Amino acid sequence: MEPVMAIAVGLMYAAAIYMMLRRSIVKLVIGLMLLSNAANLLIFTSAGMTRGAPPLIPPGAVVPDGIVADPLPQALILTAIVIAFGVLAFAVVLIHRAYNILRTDNLDQMKDTDT
Repeated sequence: MEPVMAIAVGLMYAAAIYMMLRRSIVKLVIGLMLLSNAANLLIFTSAGMTRGAPPLIPPGAVVPDGIVADPLPQALILTAIVIAFGVLAFAVVLIHRAYNILRTDNLDQMKDTDT
């Protein structure tokens, strides 16, 4: 399963870079979101694709029973999702404001407005 996930991560990175190189600022933000999702999937895949029980220690035991899931990658991905959502919300507001002022989403035309 890991090789399939590695290929999926690579395709997501390729699509994200392609979208970020487009001239439209909307496509740039879509590429940024694809990039963050690819990074989350990369962390998830590199942590190992094993099924395990929640990492809870029963009363009176020193270690958990059986195979347990590693909570660190899950915490990292959850944090990354929250940060990515904040970045997306900021980018959407910024795009909306830029479009209202300049009436374009083309990055080349936005450069022409600099003084």
